[in-house]
Amino acid sequence: MTPSNLSRLRKICLSFPEAIEVEAWGSPTFRVGKIFAMHGDNHHGGREAVWVKSKHFTQDMLVRGTPQRYFVPAYVGPSGWTGVYLDTRTDWPALTLLLRDAYRMTASKKLVALLGDDDDATPTRKPKKAVAAKRSTKSTTASRPKRALATKRKRSS
Repeated sequence: MTPSNLSRLRKICLSFPEAIEVEAWGSPTFRVGKIFAMHGDNHHGGREAVWVKSKHFTQDMLVRGTPQRYFVPAYVGPSGWTGVYLDTRTDWPALTLLLRDAYRMTASKKLVALLGDDDDATPTRKPKKAVAAKRSTKSTTASRPKRALATKRKRSS
């Protein structure tokens, strides 16, 4: 892999909150606790690539749709990881989105919240219901059972 491709990959991966690079198996891996991306060659084909943690559906869609760019990597492919060839035709914006998804799958909720939602419109937290406000507006006698109120009225008469 040319140094420019590796430095570009590093820049993307290390821009995520608390992501680190650790060398393992003779190649750089990018982690946030656990590995979310691995740089290396295709082991058997020798092409420069990055292996990205993904879901089976994503892997299947990319590999079937664009086999000249994506592949099922050895060892981790059966777990859903997607291989992306790094060459002159690399689609860097698409790879960045794959890496963000991989980071989201691996990182804690707290770190994912720091990542932001620049390409995801769904909120990270559901809004809490205003249950306490409803309870405070009710009178205390309205919440008592009718039988208890009737007994209390008989005693006071």
